[in-house]
Amino acid sequence: MSWILWLVVAAALGAAEFFTLTFAFGLLAGAALVAAVVAGLGGAWLLQIAAFAMAGAAGLLIVRPIARQNMSHPPLTSEGSDALIGKKAVVLEEVTADHGLIKLSGETWSARTLDDDHVIPVGALVDVMEIEGATAIVYPRELLP
Repeated sequence: MSWILWLVVAAALGAAEFFTLTFAFGLLAGAALVAAVVAGLGGAWLLQIAAFAMAGAAGLLIVRPIARQNMSHPPLTSEGSDALIGKKAVVLEEVTADHGLIKLSGETWSARTLDDDHVIPVGALVDVMEIEGATAIVYPRELLP
């Protein structure tokens, strides 16, 4: 009946992982499940502890560093309005610091200039520098370095 004890330990470690999100408790919960399998197959108490220790060590020393490294990288693709930053657009209605319209990725967007003193005429090419809500903050393409 020691396999039930290992399942309780696995559930407790899983709950700890749920609240801490360290990825360590989850790996130890997996190691407790390995020990539960060993116990269910009739392994001695010492064998169960050895299985828990080896599975836990393998998880913490091998799997966790790889997982943390992969989690720390930003996504390779932008989504939503973030994907529009850096895109080229055409001015449809004069763009000032207060208002204007541009054609961006086939859609009409409200726009305003990045610098308050710029006025961008109709037909000019602009680059999208930021997105604030439904408004694109743009800068004239010919002034970019």
